[in-house]
Amino acid sequence: MERNKWNVMGREMQIREGMTFGEMAKEFQSEFPSAILLAKQGNDLKELDYEIKEADDITFLDLTSEEGMRVYHRGVSFLLVKAAKDVLGEDAHVIIEHSLRGNLYCEIRNPKVEISEELLKKLHEKMMQYVAADLPIRKKTFRKDRAIETVKKQGMQDKAELFRFRRASNVNMYELEGFYDYFYGYMPPSTGGLKLFGLTAHANGFLLRFPDPANPVELLPLQIPEKISNVFMEQMRWCQLMGVSNVAELNNTIVKGQFGDLIRINEALHEKKIAEIADQIYQRMDKVRVVLIAGPSSSGKTSFANRLSIQLKALGVKPHKVSLDDYFLNRDDTPVDENGKKNFEVIEALDLPLLNSDLKKIIAGEKVELPYYNFMTGKREYKGEFVQLGEGEVLVVEGIHGLNDRLTAEIPAENKFKIFISAITQLNIDDHNRISTSDSRLIRRMVRDHQFRGRDARLTISTWNDVTQGEEDNIFPFQENADAVFNSATLYELSVLKQYAEPQLFAIDPSMPEYVTANRLIKFLSYFLAAPDKEIPNNSLIKEFVGGSCFKV
Repeated sequence: MERNKWNVMGREMQIREGMTFGEMAKEFQSEFPSAILLAKQGNDLKELDYEIKEADDITFLDLTSEEGMRVYHRGVSFLLVKAAKDVLGEDAHVIIEHSLRGNLYCEIRNPKVEISEELLKKLHEKMMQYVAADLPIRKKTFRKDRAIETVKKQGMQDKAELFRFRRASNVNMYELEGFYDYFYGYMPPSTGGLKLFGLTAHANGFLLRFPDPANPVELLPLQIPEKISNVFMEQMRWCQLMGVSNVAELNNTIVKGQFGDLIRINEALHEKKIAEIADQIYQRMDKVRVVLIAGPSSSGKTSFANRLSIQLKALGVKPHKVSLDDYFLNRDDTPVDENGKKNFEVIEALDLPLLNSDLKKIIAGEKVELPYYNFMTGKREYKGEFVQLGEGEVLVVEGIHGLNDRLTAEIPAENKFKIFISAITQLNIDDHNRISTSDSRLIRRMVRDHQFRGRDARLTISTWNDVTQGEEDNIFPFQENADAVFNSATLYELSVLKQYAEPQLFAIDPSMPEYVTANRLIKFLSYFLAAPDKEIPNNSLIKEFVGGSCFKV
């Protein structure tokens, strides 16, 4: 029996009774550079084995799309976990730790297992066997008690603890040749489309490598940002110190009344790290005149700059804060992008000659009047604010381009100390489901935008891709230029942000294009128990987002 003609990928198509998205996808596969992994109907995402029932327009997604790549990551991760069990036995426990420039850093928790090229080759071969066999990946629904029993039998205590905090009575799990696992998000229908991946030894584990979204027939170039990798390793040690590495362990701190202690330990570690960076600057005060702070959106740059300034003052160093925003070109002179839209994210939006001229004069000991950028008029003004460096004084300059040497091309390298700050979360949902650093920052920004900027979550989400693209272009390529890296993530923050973010996310109607992201974040936050922010100190970077900071942010 045929249904009415529906719009599929811009074409009118007949949909027969009982037809799945996967069956329809076969009609369009030749038009995609890689395997179709997911369907989008209206503003809902659909796994390919779902039956087509609604009449909304249908599009298909492969790994060149963000959501398609998420599915690919989960599918290949499932292959890896299954292969480790088959090659090494039941005691082999894969931990997917964090992302490094599009690849995933993993470890195998077994003291008897040594990561070697031979082992990685065996794992890769086993994973490719699953791909060649095009094995089905089946979704199965269990009652919560049965799901807990199943994962315990497979040695996945982390998932058993996670399910304990689940409010729903049922749990959806995925099965591959009798092996069950739980993944946060949609999965591919089978293993056959997961043809390209790699395993490369790194640190104490290895990198699970993925295709390049821009060229899905090739793996992403192997780029290992050593300084960022070291920060992740440091964060792993912090997690061990605090006894919290996943959401279930975080929830347990709330249940046991230990959440306040977790906050205090995390904040103490932050303060210690900021003090260490201040010490590094102090040791170079014979040369350093300018401290440059850069980082992506919602990394907590302003609060960090204030806390660093306090630590510098404690060492006898007087800081003078300068914002790069005040060196914007007049709005009429701002460069435009390919769509004719003014682009404030590029370095060319700043008056680089004026900035370098002012900095050189200040370093030379001259008294300089600093500009003020009026965002209402879009013009630079002067309001009589002067700065002059004396002995034991530095400029603290905050802005997204701080690590780009083009920003301060006329300033000798020895006069600069560069700091990269980002919220590099190491907390994971469980051993096989990591938390996206980008998602954590998006939630921070949503809360702050709503609290202090009068923007709703829909608007924040709608502009987020532009924000992250600007970061990819203007910040991340230069992060390894930093003299110091500060990780502003806290293990406790999502439990606090949840109560602020959820009402905003639920306000986004399913008819809105932002609903896809909102729905994903709602599901994500559902894993966390909510916790109050009353024990967060007023100098915490998190107060920049929830309110109550002692700093002007």
